[in-house]
Amino acid sequence: MPVLHNRVSQKELKERLYQETEARTTISFYKYHPINDPKEFRDELYKGMNPLHVFGRIYVAKEGINAQVSVPSSQYEAFKEFLYSYSFLSGIRLNIAVDDDGKSFWVLKIKVREKIVADGIEDPHFSMERKGKYVNAARMNELMQDPNTVVVDMRNHYEYEVGHFVNAIEVSSDTFREQLPMAVDMLKDKKDKNIIMYCTGGIRCEKASAYMLHNGFNNVFHLEGGIINYAKEVEKSNLESKFIGKNFVFDDRLGERITEDVISKCHQCGEPCDAHTNCKNDSCHLLFIQCDKCAAKYDGCCTSECQTIYNLPLEEQKKLREGKQNGIMIFNKSKQRLRPRLNEKKVTSLDSGA
Repeated sequence: MPVLHNRVSQKELKERLYQETEARTTISFYKYHPINDPKEFRDELYKGMNPLHVFGRIYVAKEGINAQVSVPSSQYEAFKEFLYSYSFLSGIRLNIAVDDDGKSFWVLKIKVREKIVADGIEDPHFSMERKGKYVNAARMNELMQDPNTVVVDMRNHYEYEVGHFVNAIEVSSDTFREQLPMAVDMLKDKKDKNIIMYCTGGIRCEKASAYMLHNGFNNVFHLEGGIINYAKEVEKSNLESKFIGKNFVFDDRLGERITEDVISKCHQCGEPCDAHTNCKNDSCHLLFIQCDKCAAKYDGCCTSECQTIYNLPLEEQKKLREGKQNGIMIFNKSKQRLRPRLNEKKVTSLDSGA
C-alpha cells in the first residue's frame, strides 16, 4: 500500500515545484453528493491522484467533495479519466483558473471534513436536494438589468473588497456560517424578488440558494461555476463583464484578474491597490493588501513592529514565537465601515471554498 501522506518538508516541496519545467493547470470542482464512507473515498482519491503528480487541497465529507488542484499538462487527460470513473463525478464541470501560472499548490492534501463547506446549519430538515436555479453568464447579465433582481455576494469581506459584481450586496462577515442567517435577515422583505447568489466557484452560493429557499424565498438563482466560470463564458461569448476587479482565490496566487479595474486600496497608505499578501513576520502572517511602495518600505510586513521582528536573526525570531499560538490572521474591515489601523488585527478562521 502506498504512503498516504507526505513526508517531505513544505519548503523542499515548494522548491521542487518552482524547478518544474512542465506547465500545470489549476482546476477547481465540487459536487454535493452523498458519500457513505468519506475516509475510504479519500484514500482512493489519494492513490489515484498522487501517481499523476496532482497537487492541491481536497475536502471530502458525507455531503460531497470540494477540490482545488493543479495538474501537469501531460497528466490532464489521465486525471479527467480517473475523476470521471466515479459515476457521480462523470462529466463534472472543471473550473479552469483564469489567471494561472501553475504554481498554486506544491503538495496534495486530501482531508475528511464534517462538511465540504462549514455552514453552521443545524436544522435537520435542511436539504441540498432543493436548491436555486442555475444561471450562466448571459442569463446573469440579463437578470441584472431587471430592477426586480438582487445580486448577493456570498464570499468573505476580503474577497468582496478586491472584486465583485456591479451593485452586488455585500454580506459583510468573516465566515460563510455567519453569512447565511445574515443574508436571510438582510433580504427578509425581498422574498418575491429575483435573488441571485454568487461566489468564487459555485459551492457556497449553491448551498446558500438552498438555504434561502428553505427560509421562504421564492425566486432564487445561483451563478453556475461561480466567478471563475462566469469569466470564461464572458470571454468566450464576448459579453460585457459585470464583475469588476480581481477574483480572490484560496491558493498561493491569492487572486486572479478579471478586469483591469482596481477597486480597493493599500491598507497602509490608501493608494489604489488590490494585491493581497501575507505579512513576512512568521509570528504574524496577517493577510492584507499592500502596494509595491509599502512592501519596499516595510519589507513586506504589515507594521513597523513586525518589520523589526522580521529583521532580527532567525534564532531570536524563533524564541519570540515559542509557546505562541498563532491562528490565521486576516485584516478585518467587516465589523466597522471605516478602515481600522493595521495594528488592530483580528484572528479568524479562513473560509476556503470554491
